Amino acid sequence: MRMTSQEFGSWSTAWLRVSVAWLTLLPFLLWQGQAHSLGLHWKRVLPMGVVNSGIPFICYAYAVMSITTGLSSILNSTTPLFGALIAWIWFKQHPGNSRGVGLLIGFAGAALLALTMPGGVSFKAGGSGWAVLACLLATTCYGLSTHYSQRFLSDVPTMTIAAGSQLGASLVLALPGIWFWPDQWPSDNAWWSLLMIGVVCTGLAYVLYFRLIAKVGAARTMTVTYLIPLSANIIGIVFLNEVITTWVILCAAMILTGTALAAGLVKLPR
Repeated sequence: MRMTSQEFGSWSTAWLRVSVAWLTLLPFLLWQGQAHSLGLHWKRVLPMGVVNSGIPFICYAYAVMSITTGLSSILNSTTPLFGALIAWIWFKQHPGNSRGVGLLIGFAGAALLALTMPGGVSFKAGGSGWAVLACLLATTCYGLSTHYSQRFLSDVPTMTIAAGSQLGASLVLALPGIWFWPDQWPSDNAWWSLLMIGVVCTGLAYVLYFRLIAKVGAARTMTVTYLIPLSANIIGIVFLNEVITTWVILCAAMILTGTALAAGLVKLPR
C-alpha cells in the first residue's frame, strides 16, 4: 500500500484497490450463483463496503505516506479495542473489569506510541498527527463494520458480502479516484503492488474475514489484527529499510495486551 499510494495518491489507491478486489471476486460470485443474492441484499451490503473498505483504505493509503508501515500496523491492532467500545455503546455489552482494564491499557499504549514518535505529533503540513488520526478512524470503521456484519448480515452468504461490499466502496470512490488521478503515469512496480493488495490482501482476504465473522463472531474475528504488526514490521524492515525501536515494541506490547483483555481472550484474576 505504501509503494502504491506514493505514486497513485490515497484516493486513487483506495478506489483501484476495491475495484480490483470486486473484479477478482465477481467470477466466484457468478460461479456460486450468488448474483441473485446480491440483488436481494444490496441495500444492506453495499453501504457496509464504504465503512469496511472505502474509508479505511483511504485513511491507510494517506497515513503510510507520512508514517512507517510498522507504526500504521501497530495502530491497526487497536481494532479490537474500538470493537469492544462499540459493543459497549451500541449493543450495551458492558465490558466488565478485565475488558475495562484492557481498554485503558490498549488506548494508553496507542497514546504513548503516538505522542513519543520522533518529532512528536504535528498537525502541520507533512506532520504525523493527521496520519495517526487517520489510522484510528480506520480502526473505528473496522470495529463498527464487523459488528454490523454480525448483527445485520448473518443471513447473507459470505461471497455476497465480500463481493458486494467491494462493489459498494468502488462505486462511492469512483469519482474522487478519477478526479485525483496522478499527473504522471505510475510505474510498473506501483501497478504490481496495487494488484497484490487488490487481489490477495483485499479480495481473497475478505472472503476469509467474513467467513470468520459468521463462524466465530465479531470479537474473535477482530483478534486477527494481532498478527499484523509482526508481519508488517518484518516486511517493512526487510523491504523498506524501516527501523523499529525498543520503545515501539513496548508500546505495541501494551496495545496487544490491552486488546487481548478487551476482546476477552485473557481475563484478570479476581
